[in-house]
Amino acid sequence: MSIAPAVEELPLAAAETSALNRIVWASVLGTVIEWYDFLIYGTAAALVFGKLFFPTLDPLAGTLAAFGSYAVGFVARPLGGVVFGHYGDRLGRKVMLVATMLIMGIGTFLIGCLPTYSHIGIWAPILLIGLRLLQGIGVGGEWGGAALMVVEHAPEGRRGFYGSLVQVGFPAGIAGSTATFLLLAYLPEADFLTWGWRLPFLLSAILIAVGLFVRLKLAETPVFEQIRREEAVARLPLAELVSDHGRSLMIAVGLKVSEVAWVYVLTVFSIVYATSQLGLPKTLILNAILVAALLEFITIPLFGWLSDQVGRRTMYIAGALISAVCAFAIFALLDTRNPLIVVLAIAVVVSLTHAVMFAPQAAFLPEMFGTRTRYSGASIGCQVAAALSGGFAPIIATGLLGWSGKSWPISVFLVVLAAITLTAALASVETKDLDLSRG
Repeated sequence: MSIAPAVEELPLAAAETSALNRIVWASVLGTVIEWYDFLIYGTAAALVFGKLFFPTLDPLAGTLAAFGSYAVGFVARPLGGVVFGHYGDRLGRKVMLVATMLIMGIGTFLIGCLPTYSHIGIWAPILLIGLRLLQGIGVGGEWGGAALMVVEHAPEGRRGFYGSLVQVGFPAGIAGSTATFLLLAYLPEADFLTWGWRLPFLLSAILIAVGLFVRLKLAETPVFEQIRREEAVARLPLAELVSDHGRSLMIAVGLKVSEVAWVYVLTVFSIVYATSQLGLPKTLILNAILVAALLEFITIPLFGWLSDQVGRRTMYIAGALISAVCAFAIFALLDTRNPLIVVLAIAVVVSLTHAVMFAPQAAFLPEMFGTRTRYSGASIGCQVAAALSGGFAPIIATGLLGWSGKSWPISVFLVVLAAITLTAALASVETKDLDLSRG
């Protein structure tokens, strides 16, 4: 008598698995495209924007100005987190993912169309900064929606692993943006500065069209549908978040500050450090960043799976301690100028300081908040930290290097951030076994 129900459950389980796989890969594809769009700006800022949009400044000041325009995108990310978090908690996750992709795609494509300082003078950097703001708003709302779309569909006990697949979009975006500029680096310098740098931005139009097609087919998450049916949707998610979950929000910010600074120091500032301070060819450092991104294709899912076994909190404590150790080691390894050591150092340290904490983040931050404020809480916590330490990390590192001529102040800066994240991790509670259907 028990055979019939068992037989009926098999196709049902297969259908649920198939639906989850579609949701995961649609979310990952969209996140890859969004991060590609956001990250090509950082590479372009390190390589060409100082020369093309801030040419009246000396080389160091031009680089700082270019990184300043880069940081603008991070400053705008909390605004995107607030706006899209509000509507994501009010209207649902799916519609916000479509909106953020459109905003990001328009901003990125138009950057590729911009005239430079030699054509329109001061309006060139003004327009560049305006479009970077648009990018920041888009990505500020993107991450929370993509993470929730997967984590709220994922089975209990595997949210860390499935959430980490969304995080793979970041190294995939790094790999795509770095590989594109690596190919363009073989162009004659005059051609690269004239039209070559524009191609990665213009390519975004095709990628966005593909991403929109995929995302429009996604289904809303079951936990949000449940509170919508129960008419329990928060009227003012941000107000509720601040009044009821202020401590969790502060912990979320602290958890993020170390890994986000590390990844941008290693993938953006390292280009300047290696080429100007160490005299290494830009193709070497771009290859190192590309290898690091490809390695994270393995380490991020691995660490996401591990967080389901040992807990999110444990991963963050370990990651913060490892980051403090690596803060001085990384520059000692880069200073050898040995190509093999440089590539291996960046590749391994990116995984040790970034992937260890970034992998469980897509599950950990959403798990810290109830369904009514989850989009706002996860997004704002993540994006405020990204604005505080991610966007300004290349500027701070460049300024510290210019001030001292040495790398040790940068290492101290990274140790301080690791200490903040360690404190937040110790103050947090383990969430891997929590029920996400709670309000």
